[in-house]
Formats: sequence, C-alpha cells, structure tokens
Amino acid sequence: MRPTIRGWTAIAVVALSFAMVWEFGPRALNAVVTPLLVVLVVGALTTARATRPEVRRAPVSPGFVDDRRTVEIALETASAVSATVRDAVDEGATVTDIESVSGAETEIDGRGAPTATTTLEADDRFEYAVRLERRGEHRLGPLTVIVTDVFGLFHRRFDYDETTSLVVYPRVHDLRSDPGSDLRAFVERERGDREEFDHLREYQRGDSLRDVHWKSAAKRPDADLVVTEYAADEEAGSVTVSAECPPGRDDDLATAVASVVTHLLEADVSVGVTVPNGEYPPGTGSDHHHTLLSAFAVLEAGDLEDEQRRAADIVVRAGDEGTTVVVDGRSIPFDRLIGDRRGNGRSRRAGSTSRATRNQPDGDESGVVS
Repeated sequence: MRPTIRGWTAIAVVALSFAMVWEFGPRALNAVVTPLLVVLVVGALTTARATRPEVRRAPVSPGFVDDRRTVEIALETASAVSATVRDAVDEGATVTDIESVSGAETEIDGRGAPTATTTLEADDRFEYAVRLERRGEHRLGPLTVIVTDVFGLFHRRFDYDETTSLVVYPRVHDLRSDPGSDLRAFVERERGDREEFDHLREYQRGDSLRDVHWKSAAKRPDADLVVTEYAADEEAGSVTVSAECPPGRDDDLATAVASVVTHLLEADVSVGVTVPNGEYPPGTGSDHHHTLLSAFAVLEAGDLEDEQRRAADIVVRAGDEGTTVVVDGRSIPFDRLIGDRRGNGRSRRAGSTSRATRNQPDGDESGVVS
C-alpha cells in the first residue's frame, strides 16, 4: 500500500500544520489538521483492508489475421471498491474498443493496453476487443488491479500471473483450380485413388448432390434418385505436403502452405504435413485442419532433410526469389495459384467459412475462417 500524489499532498499539509503549531498554537492544529488526519486514517484503513479481487479469464478462440476477438475477464470482489483495471496486450494484437462496466472511465494507454477506472461491485466484467495483427501464438495479460480508497489518498496494487493465449493463423488464399491445371489434376487423381465404386443406393436426406448418379436418374425419371456408395481405401489418397524456407521468409511460407493444405482438405483429400519444426500425420476434417493451422501459426524457418523432400507429394518453398509450389515435379509460382483470370489475388476474409472449418466453435465474432 502506498500514498497517491493526493495522499502525499495531504501528508505534507499535515506535516506543515504541525510546524505551524509552534507559531500559532494548537487552535491551528484543531481547525486544519484534525479533519485531514481523520481522512488519512480512514483512507489508509480502507485500502489496507481491501481484499484481493478474484479474476477469471475466458479463453479466446483462434483466428486469422485481421479477425477481431473479444477478451473477457470476470472480476469478483467482496465489497464495493474503487479500482483501475489494466491488461497487457502482446504486439500480435491491437485493442480497438473497451467494453467495461457501466460508468467506467476507459482509455488505451501509450503501450496499447486497455485501462478502465471504475467501482467494482461483487461480480463485474472487464471486456475489450482486439484486432489480430500478426500470425503466431501471442499473450494477453497479465492483469493489474490497483485499488484506491474513496478519497484517492492511498492505492494498493494486485498483480495476476494468469494470461490468455491467443493463436493467430496465417492468411489463407483461395487457390485457382482451373480444368487442366496441375493442382486440379493432382486433386482429382488423389480423390480417385482414395475412393472406389461399391454400389448404388437410394438417395437420403443429407447426401451430397455430388454423389448423385445422374445417369441412372435420367434413365428412370419417375423413380427416386440414387447415389453412388464408395468403398474408401484409407491407406490410399493420403497426401504429404512439405514446406521449408530460409530465415526471414517464414511468414510467406506459412501463408502458402496454409493455403495449399486448406485447398486439399476442402477437396476431401487426406493431408499430412512436414515442416522444419514438426511432422503431422495425414488426416481430414475440422479438427485436423485447425491442428495444422495452429502449427502454421508458429511455423519456423528451416531446411528439411533430403528424405523428407523425396517423401512429399507437394513441396512448398519460400525464398528470396518468391514462393513456389512443386506438384508432380513441376514448380508453380504461388502468386499464379492465387491469381484469378485477370491476375488478381483473393484472400479469405473474416466471416467466410469452409467445409473443413464450419463445424468449429466460433469466437465472439463471425467465426474462425479459412
């Protein structure tokens, strides 16, 4: 517990008043110092008896660069107390708005940290919104609560070690897959290898229209639709994507490999990944997609072993001359894969979803995108 500037001023006035007693007698002491002493004592006791607020941080869902998320912190106090609440924010996110308890004075300080000065009563909530700026695993917190007395003479600081992890995925671009392109041919071949025809059955609600056997439907216009049932070969059709780059090119590499992997998973291809700081076995579905995106969020620069390159079906490389994707032995500039017919690239925006991620629980905003 320490005096505030106002508290030090009050203490200085009391000390000066005691000095004046020698000149003008005790009446000056009674008129000025006694009320001020009472205020100082009450303020000191109130601040000293203040209990440490309980803090609970809610998890923040991962997101892509330029997404927005809300950070929620629950504060519980035994009694009403004046306090200033401040949370530290890593450079990977920028505070855009503060939504604290009603009547609070809020600001974003010079370090970009959200701050609210208010009266905490029982259960309160400190909330602020952030924009995700840079891929990686970032930290929100630690939190600081500074309690003061009603007169603002003394303050007591409570520090909390708990932090919230914020994972920011790299940007993901929609890739071209025109008929006759290397990427399109590769995907169709892998999907064909993975599934073999088994039999036809009646159409059921929820079946994909892609599996409807239209030739049979055309021959029997009055009959129910039938769909093709495939016998999946779990061992076939698994694609391994390897990625490597020199130092300083890891962001470019993360964007490229995340885009390629997302494109393959959306095409129902089982994908495994080898990167300099980890290997991930083939898999499909939303959980696998988010596991890979989390890995790309912390992807590091480095070189792969020759054996890892030879074992990969697709190799993604980033270097000083650009980023390339090697498919079937042919090197394709990544910029060409993300360009449309007029040469313009398209990057997925916040709010867009894919089949690989649309079942993932969302955050406070429009959801995790890909």
